[in-house]
Amino acid sequence: MSYFGTDGIRGKFGQAPISPDFILKLGYVTGRVLIENNQKSTRKPSVVIGKDTRLSGYVIEAALQAGFNAAGVDVHMLGPLPTPAIAHLTRSFHADAGVVISASHNPYYDNGVKFFSAEGKKLSDEMQNAINDKLDDIMSADSDAVIMPIIDPAELGKNHRTADAKGRYIEFCKGSFPYQYDLSHLTVVVDCANGAGYSVAPRVLRELGATVIAIHNQPDGININADCGSTHPESLQQAVVEHNADVGIALDGDGDRIIMVDELGQLVDGDGILYILATKGANKAAGVVGTLMSNMGLELALQREGIAFKRAKVGDRYVMQDLEKEGWILGGEPSGHILCLDKSRTGDAIIAGLQVLAIMQASGKALSELTEGFDVLPQKLVNVRLAQMQDPYDNDELVAAFDKARVSLVGRGRLLIRKSGTEPMIRVMVESDDEIECDVLANELADKIKAVLA
Repeated sequence: MSYFGTDGIRGKFGQAPISPDFILKLGYVTGRVLIENNQKSTRKPSVVIGKDTRLSGYVIEAALQAGFNAAGVDVHMLGPLPTPAIAHLTRSFHADAGVVISASHNPYYDNGVKFFSAEGKKLSDEMQNAINDKLDDIMSADSDAVIMPIIDPAELGKNHRTADAKGRYIEFCKGSFPYQYDLSHLTVVVDCANGAGYSVAPRVLRELGATVIAIHNQPDGININADCGSTHPESLQQAVVEHNADVGIALDGDGDRIIMVDELGQLVDGDGILYILATKGANKAAGVVGTLMSNMGLELALQREGIAFKRAKVGDRYVMQDLEKEGWILGGEPSGHILCLDKSRTGDAIIAGLQVLAIMQASGKALSELTEGFDVLPQKLVNVRLAQMQDPYDNDELVAAFDKARVSLVGRGRLLIRKSGTEPMIRVMVESDDEIECDVLANELADKIKAVLA
């Protein structure tokens, strides 16, 4: 079976697969894969491990560390840091892999493990499959078998606590901001989601000169993402208006997503951020990679600017693949995963936010002015729950209805029908320049799916 989802292994803590015994085995088999692929004969493989602020992170951290050490791998423990910090420090430490303990924007009771390669990128399919195969072997082994053999205790890995990891990442973020500018003229409200960025995000902004008002920056292990952060930006919008701030920045729990708020309290999501970065900087982007969920308004706005646009499958992993294929440097998702490959090798909320602030400084314009020219098309999403998952494209009647709808939307909207990856549900998304048509068409197609497949 496959233990990996689209972004590592994730689930409710205490339930398979996010249980201490499984995590111990995951650390061990990953360590064995690293040893088998080790080309550095002079030293053992090493990994860096970081986490967000979930209480369960302590248990997972200890289990992973024990598994890696038992396999003969050295471990550098970085503590609570954003996911992109782990990607950066994996390269900085010349480690063989980076490990993040986080469930991103999920509630506190979920947790997960995701990996970075030695280059600070998402783990390759080949490496992931090798880990998965060893997990299969160890999970199906006879209960009396020695499933984690230790060949020689002298070959065990060591464990190190890294005191300066936070400072290293802060300097890396600051280094992405143009040296000739500072933020002394800006008041910034930053919503840390009570997550991994609770300490570093306000410090980066303050050290660049901004007046910073930090909210949701008191994690207690269970308040991560709770009515705050990029998935719940309402309190950020309110704080920006109340404090007469210039801009608001919301992170998610692991610090790789960003949603911004302009001086009027209006949201600027990932699509709006991509538009600004692609069109308002000193040099226009050669091209931008979005996803199937990117609003058509972004595509049309970039088209007017002569900027190529390509849609990838949902997930920053696929955005990265298409960026590398096209040779472009800018891509992301409406949810706020923004990749600026000239600054970082993975989605980084702090670095993406700094690039927008730099454009505000260089242009002398407010955030609301920078989004002029980008009009979001009305969008309607309807979820159709089924008794069991079925593919709507296997039904000729439904395919005919989808084709008819697409023809009616040509040049001014689009239709997306996709299966949920986690539950028996079909998602119907319609975009149109006519809000009423958008709502009616989405509900009509949802009713059609329900009548045929339910």
